[in-house]
Amino acid sequence: MRSGITLTLPVALMAAIAGPARAQDHPPGEQGSRNVHVLSHVPLGRLFTVGDIEAEQELSRPYVYVPRMQGTTRSTGFSIVSVKDPSKARLLFTWTMEKPELLRAYGGLQGKYFKLKGRYYYAQSFQILKGSPNEEVGAIVFDVTGLPDTTTIREVRRLRVPANPGGIHNLFTYKHSDGRVLLFTTSTGPFTSVWDLDRFVSGAEDQGFVARIPIPETTAPAAAAPRAGTQNTTGTYHDFYVGYDPATHQDKFYGAAWSAGYFVFDVTRPEEPKLITSITGVAGGASYHTFTPTPDGRYAVGEMEYVYSPLRIYDLKPGLSGEVKTISRPIGAWTSNWRNLPHNHEVRWPYVFVSGYEDGMHVFNMMDPTNPYTVGYYDTYDGPRKRGWGGVDRPEEGTGNANGAFGVEVRNADGMIFVSDMSTGLWVLKMDGFDGWNGHQWGMPNVSSVQDWDNGPEGAPKPQKVS
Repeated sequence: MRSGITLTLPVALMAAIAGPARAQDHPPGEQGSRNVHVLSHVPLGRLFTVGDIEAEQELSRPYVYVPRMQGTTRSTGFSIVSVKDPSKARLLFTWTMEKPELLRAYGGLQGKYFKLKGRYYYAQSFQILKGSPNEEVGAIVFDVTGLPDTTTIREVRRLRVPANPGGIHNLFTYKHSDGRVLLFTTSTGPFTSVWDLDRFVSGAEDQGFVARIPIPETTAPAAAAPRAGTQNTTGTYHDFYVGYDPATHQDKFYGAAWSAGYFVFDVTRPEEPKLITSITGVAGGASYHTFTPTPDGRYAVGEMEYVYSPLRIYDLKPGLSGEVKTISRPIGAWTSNWRNLPHNHEVRWPYVFVSGYEDGMHVFNMMDPTNPYTVGYYDTYDGPRKRGWGGVDRPEEGTGNANGAFGVEVRNADGMIFVSDMSTGLWVLKMDGFDGWNGHQWGMPNVSSVQDWDNGPEGAPKPQKVS
């Protein structure tokens, strides 16, 4: 029970979420399964200063980016770690926004890299509250082409969103089937904004603005208000994923709207987004957080950000085929420990890699979406329970489960797993038998959050010049 909302799941579904009782329940020295190995650990400072994680995918560019939150220090910015030798990862560089002592901010939460015209860039989101310096700055793009020479890192431009103060919580860089490199960003308004990064980097007066993807009107029951100190208000998108569907030849946007539901849009022409289907009215539905499809777009994994909530697995086919107006029931669910909550995740069919806050990193198999099961784990967090993030005004007051493993990233080329932990820093992990991922090896499209910046989505028509 949370804020008047009861989680009710079918008996078969409750059976499906059974998992090992983890979080501090393991004996000392046995915090991981025997098939998951620690290659490196890089502490990054005080607790609550580490945000999400992003890794470049080319083996010739072994760089991992870690956003830095305000936490218990004034550290809004990002760090770069070299994993050239995965067994000896090392901190290369840290950038901190000017006048950090004056900021009221969550800080740097999500970052994504992209490649454009032969150069490499890193876009870092910032969520800075109204009344602070740089309150209109939602993201900053840096040129990181010259790495590992950190003296060549150059700030290119700041994405400013004065009409929607409060910054950008999440962003996603995407190589569109029409050839454009696009940036999708959250907002404090009821929409996601889309930007053309070529035009942005080139100095376009409108910052390369392309379109807005709205939160559709929904008749779903109103969700409970988020807990005090939460990073998003109701009526906003919290997170999203964008991918190409070779079967339908569509670019698709999968958005988690904090208090409304999950929504799938056709963004083949992003200037005219078209709603395809939705997930609303889910039992126990509140704080829709993250929404990630399988490579073929048939199933999707959804997170709801409250304690005791498992990751739910949905079959999108009834909605995509028009059989139902909206989907309201999951077909499966998974959690590592019912007392806690899983957070962000990456899908590499049939595996799902999860950063599970106090439970560390887990991997589960969803080949049978109705019966997912754990195949490996490593607990990156060894602190006390219920000492999580207390909010932007009191981060030192641990009041919840938002601590531990924040983000997870998978490098497709060699199967390396990178985890950012809010208290313990960066971890480089390897799972036996997972030496890389290509969807074709599993009879799936080769589609994931990883982008082919040079060639665009696999199966997409040859891009035409966009006027």
